[in-house]
Amino acid sequence: MVRVLICGDLVWAHQECNELFEGLAEVVRMDSPSRADFFANLQPGGKYDGIVGIYRHNISADRIGIFDKELVAKLPTSVKWIAHNGAGYDQIDVAACKERGIFVSNTPGAVDDATATTALYLVISALRLFSHAERDLRAGKWKSSHRPGAAHDLTGRTLAILGLGGIGFRLAELAHAFPMRIIYHNRRKVEHAPAWCEYYPAERLDEMLATADVLSIHVPLKKETEGLVDEKMIRKLKKGAVIVNTARGKVIDEDAMIRALEDGHLGGVGLDVYPDEPQVNPRLLEFPNATLLPHMGTETCDSQKKMEIRALTNLRDYLTKGKGEDLVPEYQQ
Repeated sequence: MVRVLICGDLVWAHQECNELFEGLAEVVRMDSPSRADFFANLQPGGKYDGIVGIYRHNISADRIGIFDKELVAKLPTSVKWIAHNGAGYDQIDVAACKERGIFVSNTPGAVDDATATTALYLVISALRLFSHAERDLRAGKWKSSHRPGAAHDLTGRTLAILGLGGIGFRLAELAHAFPMRIIYHNRRKVEHAPAWCEYYPAERLDEMLATADVLSIHVPLKKETEGLVDEKMIRKLKKGAVIVNTARGKVIDEDAMIRALEDGHLGGVGLDVYPDEPQVNPRLLEFPNATLLPHMGTETCDSQKKMEIRALTNLRDYLTKGKGEDLVPEYQQ
């Protein structure tokens, strides 16, 4: 019987894991305390020898590090599929996997609702200054420092979405209910998007930025998107605009964003992600108009169970069909 490796803890889908692989594969748990021990047990005769597929969760990086080029090179030649639990997969060197003939899948869709509702909370809090108000209340100040002139309703405001994938589109649906005007930029027009989602191609990106009251970021972290929201892009936003980020911290030039908060060009930010998590730039803590969350996007039992099952299903489908449904885009080019 073939062997698959659970690399990172399963929390919610133990029963589903047993059902998916019963009679199909031996499920091996990764219990290495260190990267060195993990490498040693990948060798012939080691406890992970002969594995053909890996279920991976980011929490495994706490013990064995990310799936970088070095780690991928150490995997047995039998490994052909890495089923990553998460929409973002920047902790996996996909290019190194492709060189070795290893396929990588992620879990799009399973994260959409939870991450989009997180983004919606950040939009609301950043425009209404709710995070600042709560801090005042907890400090016994009631609303003595609240300035109604700095707070805004969502109704009638314009939400610009940078990247209309599953999460961005779900946010669009939620925000449209207020209603907010929804505009977006994507590499290409999303054909299934409704008419109220207004597309701005690359040649109109500056126009979109100048129109936006809120810019919500939903692009994956890749080499070409690191620092994508830079000084130039931020300064093209109208004065008083808000930036919301539930994607990855490194997509924004953090120093440029902080400068724009300091000089008042930005009216506020709502952040769930940071460049060097779990570290947070202490300068961000000083801004009363910054709503900050500790990467809470998918921190619900409902979404985490869906993510675990979807990743495990991709791995099962590789064993039974030769291919999982959620290959990352690098394999589809």
